[in-house]
Amino acid sequence: MQVYAEELRATFSRMQEEALELHKQARGIRVTETSADALVSATVGARGDLIRLDLDPRIYRRPDSRQLADSITETIGRAAAKARERVVEIFAPLIPPEQMEAHLEGDVETAMQQLADRMTGKG
Repeated sequence: MQVYAEELRATFSRMQEEALELHKQARGIRVTETSADALVSATVGARGDLIRLDLDPRIYRRPDSRQLADSITETIGRAAAKARERVVEIFAPLIPPEQMEAHLEGDVETAMQQLADRMTGKG
């Protein structure tokens, strides 16, 4: 039991050290996506927060505001999804992808259940 406790402490200590570096890497994520028509470009951060939005002046040639809004929304959504994928990849050495995805989606119940399963050897 003592050996197991020491092993857990060592693992936890390693995870703490690595997590700080991984967190720093994740915070630096920037993803830029461009719409299919190349008129919209959106850059988001690790949490999918919009950092920059660029609109090509050619958007004024087509006065369809609904199409422009949809293009902006879709482009930001794709960028946010890629940013989320990168966060999951960065933390993969410490946190299983399914658990990290559940956490990022705000599904705390699933994330905690997966953690409990891992700790009890069920997962």
